[in-house]
Amino acid sequence: MVGGGQLARMTHEAGIPLGIRFKLLSDTPTDSAAQVVGDVVVGDYRDLETLRAFARGCDVITFDHEHVPLEHLRALEADGIAVRPGPAALRYAQDKGAMRERLTALGAPCPRHRIVADAADVVAFAEEGDGFPVILKTVRGGYDGKGVWFVRSEADAAEPFKAGVPVLAEEKVDFVRELAANVVRSPHGQAVAYPVVESRQVDGVCDTVIAPAPALAEELAGEAQELALRIADELGVVGHLAVELFETRDGRILVNELAMRPHNSGHWTMDGAVTSQFANHVRAVLDLPLGDPRPRATWTVMANVLGGDYPDMYSAYLHCMARDPQLKIHMYGKDVKPGRKVGHVNTYGDDLDDVLERASHAAGYLRGTIVE
Repeated sequence: MVGGGQLARMTHEAGIPLGIRFKLLSDTPTDSAAQVVGDVVVGDYRDLETLRAFARGCDVITFDHEHVPLEHLRALEADGIAVRPGPAALRYAQDKGAMRERLTALGAPCPRHRIVADAADVVAFAEEGDGFPVILKTVRGGYDGKGVWFVRSEADAAEPFKAGVPVLAEEKVDFVRELAANVVRSPHGQAVAYPVVESRQVDGVCDTVIAPAPALAEELAGEAQELALRIADELGVVGHLAVELFETRDGRILVNELAMRPHNSGHWTMDGAVTSQFANHVRAVLDLPLGDPRPRATWTVMANVLGGDYPDMYSAYLHCMARDPQLKIHMYGKDVKPGRKVGHVNTYGDDLDDVLERASHAAGYLRGTIVE
């Protein structure tokens, strides 16, 4: 696996029961996954020869992130290495402009959009629709709200162009909530779909995920799952695909983003689904039969634990575990920094209000924003 973050850490964990030998290319020896994986190579994924040396002896290469240069992945494929997902699919996770163009060609519902050249072009884009505000995104490199701007005027529009990469303009969608449809597809075409979830964001970062999305019309949930499965098939995705969606006020869904790797909106599956997103990603990239994606409980809630001013989270376990013996805590081995994702908690049960309260309390107590 290329990338040493928490996604690699949890993917490695899912592969242990299957007896899979897991090799990691990590930026540093202290990255989240590097702390727990036995076979770690420290190196720069942007260097082709480092990638080639790492890939020797591997049956398949997969990813903790989507940032490996596509030309390097094509070179690995030319060397006979199985790369999953491959560069032909990953292009649409790396480049938001290419993603929008391809999804539009497939007839997938998307916000109004186009690549813009400068601030004046942003004004023209706004005037083609309902005016300001509009959303600007750098086509490469953004995540967790980074590389995204909420623009109210031409004066606001100058900043995104300083990055020196193309900028995508999108209409501001009048949405009710954000959803995510998570699917997994194997090389021979088998695919499974998890229940559609509601994803609640705070300052552009995922805070809480509710599975399944409450009060989501069955027809719309099915439409979202079918759309995600179709995108995975049309783009040739192998492994996990998260399709982030807007649910609009007029009862439609629009595609917001794609992620071709295990995803924050699927962390609930570790304790709430028969087969987790991580286990199914491992199965998919090895072309093994996929596992059952159905939920184990009526409701499962995932709450991210973000770093705050309370660095000693371990001492908080006593309170959280005693208060809620069913609570599942997953920590990533990261140094605590304000706003940094350092772990998550999962709760589950039959009463949604209770499950939500338990998740919120545990995440808040671990962070230090709740003290009793």
